[in-house]
Amino acid sequence: MNVDPNLTKYMIKVKITADGVVEKPDVVGAIFGQTEGLLGDELDLRDLQKGGKIGRIEVEIDSKKGRTEGSVLIPSGLDQVETSILAASLETIDRIGPCKAKVDVESVEDVRIQRRQKIVERAQNLYKRMNQGSKNVSESLVQSVREEVEKGEIISFGDEKLPAGPAIKDSDSIIVVEGRSDVLNLLKYGIKNTIAVQGTNIPKTVQELSKQRTVTVFLDGDRGGDLILKEMLQVAEVDFVARAPPGTEVEELTYKQLFKALKYKTPVAQYLSMKGMSGELKELQERNLAEKEESPKKQVESRHEPQGESKQERQQNTPAPRERTEESPQQVVVAKLVEPDQAGTKVNLKDSPAIERRLSTLQKEKLTEILNEEGDVLASFPLSEAFDGLSTVTAAFAVLTGGVVSQRLVDIAHGQGVREIYGIKVSNLTKKPIDLKVVEWDRHL
Repeated sequence: MNVDPNLTKYMIKVKITADGVVEKPDVVGAIFGQTEGLLGDELDLRDLQKGGKIGRIEVEIDSKKGRTEGSVLIPSGLDQVETSILAASLETIDRIGPCKAKVDVESVEDVRIQRRQKIVERAQNLYKRMNQGSKNVSESLVQSVREEVEKGEIISFGDEKLPAGPAIKDSDSIIVVEGRSDVLNLLKYGIKNTIAVQGTNIPKTVQELSKQRTVTVFLDGDRGGDLILKEMLQVAEVDFVARAPPGTEVEELTYKQLFKALKYKTPVAQYLSMKGMSGELKELQERNLAEKEESPKKQVESRHEPQGESKQERQQNTPAPRERTEESPQQVVVAKLVEPDQAGTKVNLKDSPAIERRLSTLQKEKLTEILNEEGDVLASFPLSEAFDGLSTVTAAFAVLTGGVVSQRLVDIAHGQGVREIYGIKVSNLTKKPIDLKVVEWDRHL
């Protein structure tokens, strides 16, 4: 219903009912005719309308089954008292046209309140837009700065210049992802030991790293992720598998999704079994068996020293060990022969003082020893070569090290069937198998 734009203050809303069929002119005529002279000259409806104090009267009626009902809107520019008197006078109307009628005033509304409400609502919307705009600008600035920092942290690693996090050089465990965007997303949440394979053709750098580190493959939840996993299993050593939710990519994951996926990573053999990848599981088991069968052979070969040379000559002819650098190729460490003074050494693994004395010696000599279940020393390695050396020893039951028990040492030892590890100190272990005993002796020494 249209309202006169000259309306200034109040709106009188009237309901009418007539016992018969009437039309709009009948209603307007009844309003003017039956209120004329009722309130005196000052409140005469015609004079008020001419003077602009009363706006255009709007009538809406509907006739059904010989009865008419409708409503009337009368805009008023009078004050509250005058408007109330004028509204009350309308209820004296008892006939409209030839029909008996009833008029009820439903309300007298202050239009200015409605206008104020509209102003408030509009102001709130404008304010929200302003805040949203400012928030977006602020978030955009923060995001831009964060992205620039992340881009600054990402490095190029190996001969293939693979995108990687800054901790890839020193971390005992690494996370292998598909692409640069995945590395950036993990960097955003503080995970810096990542490296990207950049496709299904696994780079040599990743293959070499997999032989030295604990590897978690973190892949997209699509067919592309399956293909990369199969390729990794063929050319590299994988310890754990983590997957993004089906249909999502690692680069899209939120903080909660990302850490949940990594928390519930699965050992590779268990993952292949769960996914029904029998071919890949069989190939993995055969490879592991071949490696175990090859290890004793390497140990036997290492025990055969060249004839015709004295021990002093052999020491002079043996080049000094070099520190590994990122550019130099990784050296394969073969289990060393236990020195004569250590041959036949036996440690009672149930005797705490005996273990303590042996650890004190190993700390001074910077050595790690591998023992069988009876406590016989199977092999001894310098601390720097313990990781590679341990992987070549079979029938290992316990490890005694004069250094720190790291996560990498725990992972390799558990893979070799070790059940007990004793060390001077124990680093912060992110995962420890329940069937592996790890003891720190620093407080006793």
